[in-house]
Amino acid sequence: MKQIRQFPAVQVSAKGERSVLYGHPWIYDAEVTLPEGVTPEDGSLVDAFGPKGAFLGTGFYNSHSKIRVRLISRNANDTFNEAFFERRLRYAWEYRKSVMGPEDLRCCRLIFGEADQFPGLTVDRFDNILVTQTLSLGIEQLKPVLFPLLVKILREDGHKIDAVYERNDVAIRALEGLEQGTGFFPLWESPLPGMPSEQSVMELPAQTMICENGVKYYVDYREGQKTGFFLDQKYNRQAAAKIARGKRVLDCFTDTGSFALNCALAGAEHVHAVDISSPSIEVAKANAALNGLESRMSFEVANVFDLLPELEKTAKRQYDMIILDPPAFTKSRKTVASAERGYKEINYRAMKILPRGGYLATCSCSHFMSEDLFRKMLWSAAADAGVQLRQIEARQQAPDHPILWNVPETNYLKFFIFQIV
Repeated sequence: MKQIRQFPAVQVSAKGERSVLYGHPWIYDAEVTLPEGVTPEDGSLVDAFGPKGAFLGTGFYNSHSKIRVRLISRNANDTFNEAFFERRLRYAWEYRKSVMGPEDLRCCRLIFGEADQFPGLTVDRFDNILVTQTLSLGIEQLKPVLFPLLVKILREDGHKIDAVYERNDVAIRALEGLEQGTGFFPLWESPLPGMPSEQSVMELPAQTMICENGVKYYVDYREGQKTGFFLDQKYNRQAAAKIARGKRVLDCFTDTGSFALNCALAGAEHVHAVDISSPSIEVAKANAALNGLESRMSFEVANVFDLLPELEKTAKRQYDMIILDPPAFTKSRKTVASAERGYKEINYRAMKILPRGGYLATCSCSHFMSEDLFRKMLWSAAADAGVQLRQIEARQQAPDHPILWNVPETNYLKFFIFQIV
């Protein structure tokens, strides 16, 4: 007997059905047809069916978005009540407890969007503060349920959470018909017991402090880039720091100094940290002072694309190790070729500056710059620089940013350490 469904039904094309059956949760606008008389409310749940009537899953519908349906379940028996979402949040938290060391749970990504089956949702933990970014309408409407539940789960496990701060100051929200904005989420309005009071939240300072890999940082969760700090390179910083002992290091695109500080704390002879942003360099200096590392570090506000050619002319062999951690040079397929030129330029220059036997740590955080393309770029840069690359490590993002093989968008960070030979 056919099951009676409570949600509006949408029909999915054969192409869309293939994508879903391969495990991808997105169904695009061109792949969705609404039966006559069916007009789902944006942000509500719909059931998706294939061309021959096969049930494909249930997901959030949004007529404003090119991603017309974001599936959250392929189980026809799921009931999407508070208990369902609490189980899913607990599953994400238990996963972090399994793959991260206990000391790392105080600063980690708790929810990584589609990889945790919460499409469009990011939640980062910085000690007592959770910082969120919501990029889908369906999740936006679920915030009053999800955020208090997550705080409750962490508190029950002995973790003190004082506030949830929303960093919805990203233009991509417009693609979902959402406005931009920032501010504390009103946990005090939740019916769940033990939520922080409005007064206690409003008295919180604009910065919090974290400790990652033994390095202390000030995190400006209200004004800093993205959610305030880049957690995905956590273990890559350790890998670079291990190589940096006793060496003179140049850290390019340092932001608030994370790679540089790890290298200095690990025993680098000296670390020079460079970024184009003066405010970021000021935070990096403050972080150096916080860790007592000022004597072995120096800082410079400069455009790396201008600095590296100058160093190639005037300061060859000045550094034993160069770290390249640039921002994403491309956020679409249309600009991949331009991004590849940018990546090649900085890597080529670094290879020319380093002496034989020197070390290069380099990465890309753009999903559209695939690993194959990044490897080919490095090969070409090395050939033009007249050097060979001895690979030491090939790494990806930390496991609190899990990669779902059927969702390639979750696989974005490429990180390599080489010796120049």
